[in-house]
Amino acid sequence: MEKTLKKYFPVFVLPTAVAFLIGFVVPFVLAIYLSFCSFTTVSDAKFVGFSNYIQAIKDTSFLHSVAFSAIFTVVTVIIINVLAFAVAMCLTKKIKGTNLFRTVFFMPNLIGGIVLGYVWQLLFNGVLAYFNRTLTYSSMYGFWGLVILLCWQQVGYMMILYIAGIQNISSDMLEAAQVDGASPMQRLFRIIIPSVRPTIVICTFMTLTNGFKLFDQNLALTAGEPSKGTEMIALNIYNTFYGSTSTFRGVGQAKAVIFAVALALIGVIQMRFTAGKEDK
Repeated sequence: MEKTLKKYFPVFVLPTAVAFLIGFVVPFVLAIYLSFCSFTTVSDAKFVGFSNYIQAIKDTSFLHSVAFSAIFTVVTVIIINVLAFAVAMCLTKKIKGTNLFRTVFFMPNLIGGIVLGYVWQLLFNGVLAYFNRTLTYSSMYGFWGLVILLCWQQVGYMMILYIAGIQNISSDMLEAAQVDGASPMQRLFRIIIPSVRPTIVICTFMTLTNGFKLFDQNLALTAGEPSKGTEMIALNIYNTFYGSTSTFRGVGQAKAVIFAVALALIGVIQMRFTAGKEDK
């Protein structure tokens, strides 16, 4: 069997490897090259060195979007994971309609971000109209609007992961702890949470990257208003590349490379952190 696998291994790997090369490696290498160029199209790119990166770092709107995204991500990571874990704990109890509730909580994750953004924009503006306000009245309104939207969308997905982690806990261990007189809080903090730690790590880093990568919801809900106060990193890159003159496309590309490297570092940290927890 092993000889057969070794013999036909290239046949099965080659299509995936070619697709990965064409769809990811080549565009990424080209993107890095263009980040050092001034260009309108790929064919007229002119090498300008690190000037694009210098302009990107000096761009106050980009720095604001980084800070805004960081604060937004910290808030959403905490809220989403706490709510998802709490809902998962409730839905792993023996109550009627558990499967229905799981489906209902998961459904928002199936809706596209653009649709969600416009739907929630109508809801928020409809409520705020009673106070002569709109969602873009201040950046604080937009911030909490984005937080509510992303939490509503992501809690159900993380809930499914937490349910899977909780259901893998040995029922004998929980019953033994209960017989020994452990309170519900003791069972939660001494058995359940330590047992689902790998799931917590995965969900934390997934919500972390989802928060930083948020684009379509940001575009549909606030479009960065007022005065780019709610503009997140992905939207700032988009506006720099497409919303400015062609001379800024290299700057937009440089921002995109910086963003991609940052996300890659987060992914590496996640893998190392997860591997460390599994080894223990």
